This record gives sequence, structure tokens and C-alpha cells, in this order.
Amino acid sequence: MLDATTPVLQRTRGHAAIGFGPGGTLVRLFQQGSAKAMLPRTHGLTPEAVFLNTAGGLTGGDRMAYEVTLAPRTNITATTQTAERAYASTSGAAGIDVTLRIGAGARLDWLPQETILFDRSALHRTTRIELGEGASCLFAEMLTLGRSAMGETVRTLDLVDRRIVTREGAPVLVEPLRLATTDLSRRDAAGLAGATALVTIAFVGPGAEDRLPALRRAFPGLAASAWDGKLVIRATSADPHGLRRKVAGVLEHLRGGALPRVWQY
Repeated sequence: MLDATTPVLQRTRGHAAIGFGPGGTLVRLFQQGSAKAMLPRTHGLTPEAVFLNTAGGLTGGDRMAYEVTLAPRTNITATTQTAERAYASTSGAAGIDVTLRIGAGARLDWLPQETILFDRSALHRTTRIELGEGASCLFAEMLTLGRSAMGETVRTLDLVDRRIVTREGAPVLVEPLRLATTDLSRRDAAGLAGATALVTIAFVGPGAEDRLPALRRAFPGLAASAWDGKLVIRATSADPHGLRRKVAGVLEHLRGGALPRVWQY
């Protein structure tokens, strides 16, 4: 029970949703709280949406939600304006819910910039991608433990990161990731083995597995696998900046073009 001496901390709340109709026409834009969605001018054929958390980061009890909905046969790129930051939490976990609905024959490139996890941070995130018949999605999620340039070390952590991809309601790719304090100190293959950054890139769509040979030729030694309309790439590194550059190269290869302008690498 709260009494007069118990501080009531303000919590961040945000919800941004954007929808595109045929030809990339904007049909829905909803913004609430600290979540914003922007539509920068681009010179390419594919419209871009950029999400932003104006609170500057998240801590325990904060809640954010982002949504993208595409009409059939629509191609869109969506990203974030900068890296998301999960700061130290004194009570509970921050929550992020991402929902991506991609109509039949449409394609979404969901390319958020990295999430930086600070010491004692707690973040629970769920990304749901709902594909219609013949739809495709390229997505990437990069996590960084602290800021290497500042000499930061993450010793305590609570991360739950779920990614669920369905096609016409049936699950086709489920990616649960759990990182806790005990995982940070493990030096074997079951832990991070000294890595301070990790990434998962996936392309889910018709013919995705056919892209693997060219990808391996372009990036020898890349840990990638492909099967049943899915191409999945995973990597870890003790050099977050180097990994980010490699991620950018892989994404540009898979996109056949440049990344959104807000990316800096």
C-alpha cells in the first residue's frame, strides 16, 4: 500500500500505428504519448516510416507499442529514428509490443536500429509479424550490451525478446530469446562467450531460401540457414560497431539497395 512517503514515479506510455493502402498511400496515422511516427521524403520508389520514442529511453514499468499495416501488394520500409535504450530498472520490466500486418503479396522491411541494454535493465519485447498469402518480410533485431565507447559493462540483465511470424494464421517462425544475469558470465557456447552485441536477421517470403548461395558468396563465413521460405542469419561480436557495419552490408545485399537515411554506420 502506498503512503504519503512513497514516491509515485511517472511512467512512459506510447502507441504509434501507421497503415498504408494500395500504392503506398497513407490511410492511417495514430500517435499517442511518447510514440511518434514520421514519413520522411525519400527519392526511392518505396515509402519509409520512421518510429520515434520521444522519452529517449525506457525503464521499468514503461510501455510502448508500434504497429504497421500494409494493404495487399504494397511495399514499405519501416525503421526507428535512433537506437532504443533500456535503462536500469528499479521495479518491473519495460514492455514493447510490435505488430506488423502484411497483406497478400505485400512486402515490409522492418529495420529498427539496435537496442542498447544498460546494466540492471529489464526489457520484455514481443514482435508479431502477420503475413498474408505470398507476403514477405525482411527484419533485423540487434542488441548491444552497454556502450563500448563509454567502457560500460552489463552485469545484471533481464531480457525477454519474442519474435513470432505467422502466415495466414499459421506459425512459420518463432524466435524466443532470454538473456539473464547468469548468461552474461558464461564463456561457453551456451552463453555469450564474451560477445557484447548480437543480431538476428530473417527474410520470410516466397523463394527466401534461394537467396542463400549469393549471400554466402558475398559474405564468406556468415552463419546463415535457409529452408521452407525462410532465410535466417545470426551473429555475435565483441565489437558492436563492427557488427553494425556488417549488418548494414547484409541488409543492403538482401534489399538490393541502400538502408533508410536515418541509419548511420
